[in-house]
Amino acid sequence: MINSTNLLNDLNTIRSKSPLIHNITNYVVMNNSANALLSIGASPVMAHSVHEVKEMTSIASSLVINIGTLSEPWVDAMILAIETANKNQIPVILDPVGAGATSYRTQVCLRIIQNYKISVIRGNASEIMALNNENNKTKGVDSIATSEAALEAAKSLTYQSGAIVVISGATDYITNGTKVTEVKNGTSMMAKVTGMGCTASAITGAFAAVNPNFFESCTHAMAIMGISGELASKKANGPGTLQLHFLDTLYNLTETEILETLIAS
Repeated sequence: MINSTNLLNDLNTIRSKSPLIHNITNYVVMNNSANALLSIGASPVMAHSVHEVKEMTSIASSLVINIGTLSEPWVDAMILAIETANKNQIPVILDPVGAGATSYRTQVCLRIIQNYKISVIRGNASEIMALNNENNKTKGVDSIATSEAALEAAKSLTYQSGAIVVISGATDYITNGTKVTEVKNGTSMMAKVTGMGCTASAITGAFAAVNPNFFESCTHAMAIMGISGELASKKANGPGTLQLHFLDTLYNLTETEILETLIAS
């Protein structure tokens, strides 16, 4: 179960301290992720040049690595940033976008997981299954499996990587290999908005920045993500206005709304 008091404490800490979240993310979602972080109260920076990531990471409160639009220079920058984060004990969140779609994506993720300390891996079911089994395939960046189907793969991946693993889906699963929390908030319309999963990783970075219990902070992040999407959908006419209302909801989210909407086990 989610401790609502701890969840609210984390959210209030983000809003009061505005932690700097360094994102090396893809072209498609930079604006979305930055606006979501601003809306929740964090301070985003999107820096991916190999010439500055070391300095930028060293002053950040967390590092979010998103492989959505990979290239060799970006991989070099990601590795340098992760090395810096590990040296400075800064949490690293990995979003393995499209892992399993191509061998390059999968191999880059495995290189990162096998050689560096990753605090959190957050992906959809197919991505998580691909990281546990290289032969598993995805449909582009979309999952072709349910989140529940990936739960055993997620548990296995925690033992391989030492990371907390988060599976996004109709039900979100958070696991440390032994414990599992389910978050059931959200709306199917969220899947129609580009980059909602990437936004979830960015939000996870904000919560990891203020709570070093990553199992708990990941659970809080997914709860806030799902609650905000669910509340926003009640005002939206479709995916376009969902994104607009999602940001407004994140910004204005109240304790009462959280307590009345939260569904978790």
